[in-house]
Amino acid sequence: MADTENTEQAETARSAAAYTAGGTRRDAVTLPADLFDGTINFPVMHHAVKAYLANQRQGTASTKTRSVVTGGNQKPWKQKGTGRARQGSTRAPHWVGGGTTFGPTPRDYTMGTNKKVKLLARKSALNARASEDSLFVIDRFDYDTPKTAQLVGLLESLGVHGKKILILTDGVNRNVYLSCRNLPTAHVMPFADASTYHILWSDVVLVESGAIGESLAPVPEGEKAVRKAVAKKAAPATKAPVAAKAPTAKKVAKKTAKKTAKKAAKKTAKSAAKKAAGKKTVGKKAVGKKAGGKKPATKKAAAKKPAAKKKGK
Repeated sequence: MADTENTEQAETARSAAAYTAGGTRRDAVTLPADLFDGTINFPVMHHAVKAYLANQRQGTASTKTRSVVTGGNQKPWKQKGTGRARQGSTRAPHWVGGGTTFGPTPRDYTMGTNKKVKLLARKSALNARASEDSLFVIDRFDYDTPKTAQLVGLLESLGVHGKKILILTDGVNRNVYLSCRNLPTAHVMPFADASTYHILWSDVVLVESGAIGESLAPVPEGEKAVRKAVAKKAAPATKAPVAAKAPTAKKVAKKTAKKTAKKAAKKTAKSAAKKAAGKKTVGKKAVGKKAGGKKPATKKAAAKKPAAKKKGK
């Protein structure tokens, strides 16, 4: 059954959507039959991914057994007579600071994979992305200088911005690599270096036409791309007049309202301070009057006392 399905899929040639580096849609491209024959072998892809991840491991995890830990050469106490359990060493696994039982030791995790298995797994991964319509062909990445905004514009025009994207170039392309380096969900590498893991990691694959043996004639960019380029060029010239615009009526009204509110607050504060000062002066006067009326009364009382003594004599 699997052989018949593979032959049926191979008979129908696969095609992929093609775009320019600026994001303009162009005619679909027929993918090469020797690489995109429709075969998808899941066990082989699983083995290739497992081997790739295993080969990334350093294998430097290490623990010490009781024979490697320093100390513990003599018995902590005698065998009998202490009432405690017998112990032979303080570096036994059940002691604090003792050795580890069956712990990891440095070893090599390398897994070998046959060349034919690698090629079959890589072909299966590419066919899987092509069958999901997640493979796009770009005619040519002819970036003069590294520009992240230019690459983001391409991804937005394809509708894949924000997804995990793998960009496969025809050989090493430094400008594309530097343009993509600041994007966390995008990865750039030559088509020949792409592995099964990288292809299956991505949600969308962008392949340069030269990498799959297709030579596409240049096509003029669409209106959207031209408009964006013109807008970017004209943006610096229009910034100065925008900054020199006169203030609007709303801003003027807000400023006047703030000024009037500040003036009213100052007036109320001054009037409140005057009232408080007047109350203090009135209170002081009243206290002075009360004190002045009481003092003469005490003097009179003191004057009357000697007169009473004279009468008694």
